Amino acid sequence: MEKKGFISEFKEFIMRGNVIDLAVGVIIGGAFQKIVTSLVNDIIMPVVTRITGGVNFENWFIALDGNKYRTLKEASDAAAPTLNYGVFITEVIQFVIMAFVIFLLVKFMNRVASLRKVDTKEEPAVTKICPYCKSEIDIEATRCPHCTSILETEASSEV
Repeated sequence: MEKKGFISEFKEFIMRGNVIDLAVGVIIGGAFQKIVTSLVNDIIMPVVTRITGGVNFENWFIALDGNKYRTLKEASDAAAPTLNYGVFITEVIQFVIMAFVIFLLVKFMNRVASLRKVDTKEEPAVTKICPYCKSEIDIEATRCPHCTSILETEASSEV
């Protein structure tokens, strides 16, 4: 058995379909994250700020140096350590929105997949039930192998 070199093993690993699919997924996910971030920061948060009377979540913070700052930028410029719970709230909102959008996307993809399923035709029956002993028997049987009853066939019942 020939040993593969490190480089050839790496090439084989990288060329597997699932690795490429994963890379594409990560790249698309990064782009999708930017879209959701923009949706939250540029569309939803301004509406929430307007509804809450001008409250800006990004300026909800606690300065850990004991001083008071009006904005997070002021505290940052003063190099003050801060606990930024408003930024955290924004991130939670982004997460919930992203989860909802992904839920809708998966729901849509499942619906499309179910519409594409081909209806399978029922195969003709190969067995029937004996009317006397209720055993399952071959569809073409004229006598039940279990109870030995003579079975009426469709051709003889039509006469």
